[in-house]
Amino acid sequence: MRTMFEPKHRADILARLRSLRPGAARRWGRMTVAQMVAHLSDQMRHSLGDRPCAAVRGPLRWAVVRYLSVYWLPWPKGRIKGPPEAFATKPATWEVDVRGLEKLVERFAAKSPSGEWLEHALFGKMTEKDWGVFCYKHFNHHLTQFGV
Repeated sequence: MRTMFEPKHRADILARLRSLRPGAARRWGRMTVAQMVAHLSDQMRHSLGDRPCAAVRGPLRWAVVRYLSVYWLPWPKGRIKGPPEAFATKPATWEVDVRGLEKLVERFAAKSPSGEWLEHALFGKMTEKDWGVFCYKHFNHHLTQFGV
């Protein structure tokens, strides 16, 4: 299973992120590529505890559904709505936003596995392993959305 905690998987994600261009066309959804970078930054801030999000009630919080969603099921394209806090940051300067996201990824990777992990707004209680797989899958989903 690919995870942001595995150096080679993280390096792949960061290389794909760096290959993005500001004018990249989306394959689905409504976000622009700059909004997607800001969205991934918000998600990383949530995982690091920098930006707590209000819990969203629903079946994704059920242990079996969470497990299947994080580890096995493909994610629908443009159908799941995240909490408002996951879309709080407005894009600024492309290079600064991408570098900032890279730094957030590195902070995430350096976090202690035995440290406190906040609840995910949609999925609820998650372990370090869950967070690593979720973050990889989330980045992969959106990078694929923009063709990289």
